[in-house]
Amino acid sequence: MTAHSAALVVAFLLCAAVSLAASALLIVRIERLGHRFGVTEAVLGLTAALAADAPEITSAITALVRGQRDVGVGVILGANVFQLAALLGLGALVAGGIMLDRRVVVFEGLAAVWVALVALAVVGGGVSAPVGLVVALVVFVPYVVVSAMGPARRARLPLPARLSRALGMAVDDEVESMEAIEEAIEEAVEDVTGRSRGGQFDGVVALVCLVAVIAASVALEWSASELGHEWGVSDVVLGGVVIAAVTSLPNVVAAIYLARRGRGAATLSEALNSNRINTLAGFLLPTAVMGVVIASGGGAGILAVWYVLMTLGILAWAYLRRGISRGAGLVILAVYAVVVLTLVR
Repeated sequence: MTAHSAALVVAFLLCAAVSLAASALLIVRIERLGHRFGVTEAVLGLTAALAADAPEITSAITALVRGQRDVGVGVILGANVFQLAALLGLGALVAGGIMLDRRVVVFEGLAAVWVALVALAVVGGGVSAPVGLVVALVVFVPYVVVSAMGPARRARLPLPARLSRALGMAVDDEVESMEAIEEAIEEAVEDVTGRSRGGQFDGVVALVCLVAVIAASVALEWSASELGHEWGVSDVVLGGVVIAAVTSLPNVVAAIYLARRGRGAATLSEALNSNRINTLAGFLLPTAVMGVVIASGGGAGILAVWYVLMTLGILAWAYLRRGISRGAGLVILAVYAVVVLTLVR
């Protein structure tokens, strides 16, 4: 290894550590501020998921701005595939299984499958990124609105009584899931300033952490790209495997913690919310704004297909079996290994 390569490796590891640590602290501060201002647990959970996804979203946008389309798209789609394997597959393996209510699987799954199919359509050239963004929001926005509603407002929705009851039970489980996610974040990340309600200091810290995440993630993408070019690693492997896995670690830690505590709904919610936010904020929105044209086929196409197939397969299994067993977790991890081998060859 040359001195230049060694320096890039050190820079990559340092930037990854700073980005992950800053995003973890950012999540805690957002949680404290959310409780201070009384936002619902569902909105709080979605905001926390966005903060946890900040490293991969920033890395992807940085790559797109630098003209490295395959790296940028690969980071998001690769992170989505990796998180399905690590959060749900590894989570089930470590915890001995993840139990799930069918109502939660349906409620979470509909929006997850819809966004995944939109991503595949954009990568495959079936629709443009701006159209894909609008189509994805058609389902994602109602999902967020319903999740944020209180029981009284949900009861006034013009729905059949049976559907309204099922929706209420699913959303109540969703709220409990968000509470569990926030609890996991608080316990997994040491908050040296205590657990009291957030104040102005938390807002300042959150802003500093956000700047640190962005700066470190930009440098992370640059150092990884330089290493990849020096070592002859393809852009798809660089973005879809290496950067995607490194930037997804905050979510992995929280998901394994939740799975081991038997919080199956929270584990599923974190995995699918993370993927939805990644796709919207890290792929569809920036490509639509920047007018990036995604070439169909290639590594991005492979990742998009696997993203859809793994999402459908995991949700179908979870619905039929009311959860994900340890054996199913092994299968999910084996499928991810196949995905990596397909990209590397």
